[in-house]
Amino acid sequence: MSIKGNAHDPKGLIFEAYRIEGITKSECRTILLDWALSLADGQDAVATIGHLLAEYEGAHPDHPMTHVLQEGQTRMSSPRRRGGWRSRTRAS
Repeated sequence: MSIKGNAHDPKGLIFEAYRIEGITKSECRTILLDWALSLADGQDAVATIGHLLAEYEGAHPDHPMTHVLQEGQTRMSSPRRRGGWRSRTRAS
């Protein structure tokens, strides 16, 4: 069992999400965003999500937060190309 408020979950948000009965995937996404914003500067979010999955996935394989963490790990590790003006080179 997790300790509320550790290096991987500073505010205990993920810990609490697993305790909320009937939580939705959408609510879990909101919690994950708040969690990501609470990480220390320079902390590797993908590696930290891996630690959280190792901690919770086995006991809660079908929980919405588990699915959101899995999605977050995949999406954060493979950034997409930005479109629009940011992708264009500037003429010198």
